[in-house]
Amino acid sequence: MRIFSIFLFLINIFKKNLVDLLRGFLPSFFYQSQNENKKYSNKSKLHQKVLIFLITLVICLNNNFARATNTIQLPLYTRGAKIIDARGNKVLLRGVNWFGMETETHTPHGLWKRDYQEMLMQIKSLGYNMIRLPYSVEGLRSSEISGIDFSIGRNRELEGKTPIEIMDVIVEEAQRQDLLILLDSHRLNDKRIPELWYGDGYTEADWINTWLQLAERYKNQTNVIGADLKNEPHGKASWGTDDLATDWRLAAERAGNAIAKINPDWLIVVEGVEKNVPGQKLAHHWQGGNLEGVLRYPVRLSRRHKLVYSPHEYGPGVYDQPYFSDSDFPQNMIPRWQIGFHYISSQNRAPIFVGEFGGRLADNREAIWMSKFLN
Repeated sequence: MRIFSIFLFLINIFKKNLVDLLRGFLPSFFYQSQNENKKYSNKSKLHQKVLIFLITLVICLNNNFARATNTIQLPLYTRGAKIIDARGNKVLLRGVNWFGMETETHTPHGLWKRDYQEMLMQIKSLGYNMIRLPYSVEGLRSSEISGIDFSIGRNRELEGKTPIEIMDVIVEEAQRQDLLILLDSHRLNDKRIPELWYGDGYTEADWINTWLQLAERYKNQTNVIGADLKNEPHGKASWGTDDLATDWRLAAERAGNAIAKINPDWLIVVEGVEKNVPGQKLAHHWQGGNLEGVLRYPVRLSRRHKLVYSPHEYGPGVYDQPYFSDSDFPQNMIPRWQIGFHYISSQNRAPIFVGEFGGRLADNREAIWMSKFLN
């Protein structure tokens, strides 16, 4: 650690004094006099080589030490409102959703125009460290794929593969590029998001068994960090009602505990519902965004330090909820978020991971909403 600190100190010295270094080694860059330029011309090449070496050294050391100090030691856990790594360091998950495998193509979108490796590289280069990867049960059971131009770059590696095999390739390449993967059971069939965790021709057993297959398949794939159990429960879905047919909290416990028996390293990510929470204070929530029920009816997992709650939040350009037209908008939003889900984090009950948010910036309200949410 001392050597680490010394190198970082030297790096900062070099960076702070880079202009002085340039002035000393390449004075012709700073002095406009023709005579002075001639004066230094004999030493210019040597100085350039030395300077290039020093700058390269500084950049390499800075990048390597930044990478080393920011390395996430897997697996992940929770402690109070934080997600932490195996060393106990706080982890901030900065992710994107890569949709497509949950649709009729059974493959990540965009591969009809771009190389899958290039897309992963771009995600990494933009500063993200995680991909939420949605799928459908129907898609993973299928052998059919579409929506890929195999003539583009490394996409030829995907030709002849099934949807689950394409997921394997994406997961493995993501690991090579230091990207984490959160799997998301987005749909049962590949056409719509169901209200409940069963339906559309699929049973609860189909849903859970798919998760168990994935937990076993990626048990040794360390960059797969968890299971987002079901995307946006809504409609009849309830929380805290003790109705086995509709209580999403109980279904999440059944699935989460079953997964933990096979893959105890995974985070278990539980979204909210839309309505049907006894004693809820707010009349309107986004689908999956209502976590009011956690206050009285928390999810009970066998491995409590693996539980993460995950609301979704969208602006009026996606759906114009009544609260966007309240007279006190946008001041009404922060109390809404506190009641709906943020109290879980602010009271140190569990971490909050916002699995989806966004808008179309259709009007000024959406820009105001997004600014308020991000801040």
